[in-house]
Amino acid sequence: MCFLAYCLSITLRKRLQAHAPGLTPRAVLETLSGILMLDVHVPLAAGRELVMARHTQPELDQQLVLEKLGWPLPPQPPPRLRRAQAPAPVTTRER
Repeated sequence: MCFLAYCLSITLRKRLQAHAPGLTPRAVLETLSGILMLDVHVPLAAGRELVMARHTQPELDQQLVLEKLGWPLPPQPPPRLRRAQAPAPVTTRER
């Protein structure tokens, strides 16, 4: 796992040298760490819920880094329906 992280860091460093020489891999990762992927759950009738996986919209500095590196964010995935999860039953042991 460490070797893979090292390889990705070197690859990012080389890409930054070509497209954004003033940035470091650490700065890019810290900047892009603010982009989150969230599941939005909307309860519906009949015990179902609408689940929408959404990434947050990048801030101006994040968008600039993405553009410099040529990394477009993927399109927002389509929503999906699922049965709502019931809370786990609470069990007590009698003595």
